[in-house]
Amino acid sequence: MPEPVPVTMSATLAADAEMARRRRAGEHVLSLASGEIGLPVLPELRERLAAAAHRNTYGPVEGSPALREAAAGYWNRRNLPTDPDLVVCGPGSKPLLFALMLAIGGDVVVPVPSWVSYATQARMAGARPLNVPTLPGQGGVPDPDALREAVTTARADGRNPRSVIVTLPDNPTGTIAHPDTLRRLADAARDLDLVIVSDEIYCDLVYDTPAGPALSPAAFAPERTVVTTGLTKNLAVGGWRTGIAHLPEGTLGRALHTRLTAVASQLWSSTTAPVQDAAAYALTEPPEILAYVAAARRLHESVVRQAARHFAAAGADVEPVRSTCYLYPSLEPLREHLHAAHGITGATQLATHFAQHYGVGLLPGTAFGDSDDLLRIRTATSQIYGTTEAEQTTALTTAAPLELPWIKAALDRLADVLTDLTGNPVPHHDTPAQAPAPAHA
Repeated sequence: MPEPVPVTMSATLAADAEMARRRRAGEHVLSLASGEIGLPVLPELRERLAAAAHRNTYGPVEGSPALREAAAGYWNRRNLPTDPDLVVCGPGSKPLLFALMLAIGGDVVVPVPSWVSYATQARMAGARPLNVPTLPGQGGVPDPDALREAVTTARADGRNPRSVIVTLPDNPTGTIAHPDTLRRLADAARDLDLVIVSDEIYCDLVYDTPAGPALSPAAFAPERTVVTTGLTKNLAVGGWRTGIAHLPEGTLGRALHTRLTAVASQLWSSTTAPVQDAAAYALTEPPEILAYVAAARRLHESVVRQAARHFAAAGADVEPVRSTCYLYPSLEPLREHLHAAHGITGATQLATHFAQHYGVGLLPGTAFGDSDDLLRIRTATSQIYGTTEAEQTTALTTAAPLELPWIKAALDRLADVLTDLTGNPVPHHDTPAQAPAPAHA
């Protein structure tokens, strides 16, 4: 019998578990590893879920008509024409993405760096990930020229790449690919007959900047782009597990719909009925939903940009972030100091040093497909908004989240750690002349 496909624990979930274990042991830890959004559930959303608690039947595999209609409206308002009959929902975007890989088949082009589960899911689906680097400052989308070369070479070697997965906006970098890059991606996918799977779960967390919202590849290749989203990030309900996919019109989309619903029927039967009711309400985007998302977006921007300033002051290279709660700083400019002072030569050692010496949980670039030789780490600020619902609500509603004691304490601790690690004084945001002392866990 063939050996089982090697599967490791999700890096983000493993880091969460380790930080929780250390916290229970009485250690003072700072968790910057997880992308789970630490904010309270909107009361109206809770009420919808509770009101639907009596719903206990399976329902349609592809999701309730109300949810699919609401999802179609959500995408129509974003200039992505959507047929409700080509919408499929699942118990989270993660299983939905895996089911799409099974339904499309073949090998999967994966950008590097990219979210921790894409490559592993491809292997679990019996495929091989084909890694293609992203362009500087444009995370989540493989370089279209490198994509053409990699797919052509892979096919010449007997492989069968059939899809490319992208993330807009990006996890781990918080950046967004340029429209011209997406246009060239669409042209390459069309020429190479690839299905584009666009994971857009962060699309509502793009900051209000002159650059505007993130464009979808579906704007350039609607006939071959699948778009996925969910409620986990914009509405902070990761535990509710809801994912939604928009399939393209035409022969490809309808064939994919048949295969995807068949796969779904074998994997999860149907998505939790009460959650579908709450999701349908959320996707119609009444004023309270829009206000909540706007407040969350402002909070993320304020906190993650302060963290970015700390890393930059320490001497790291940080691409300007345009969305989400993520940073992906490179400490390459500090390589000589990190080696001489701490014996650090790779990303895994760097993340381990943060955890063991400072009690700070971060993820190495290796978790996202990068080489260990690159001193890159992923930082997520979404778990420092408060430890109680009252603190989180205050963080969500205040005009000055950086002045809240618990957020300020977390960011000041990060500044202290970076000062000790790099030897470069990183000031607290309200005391620019201060050179902080080391802060060991």
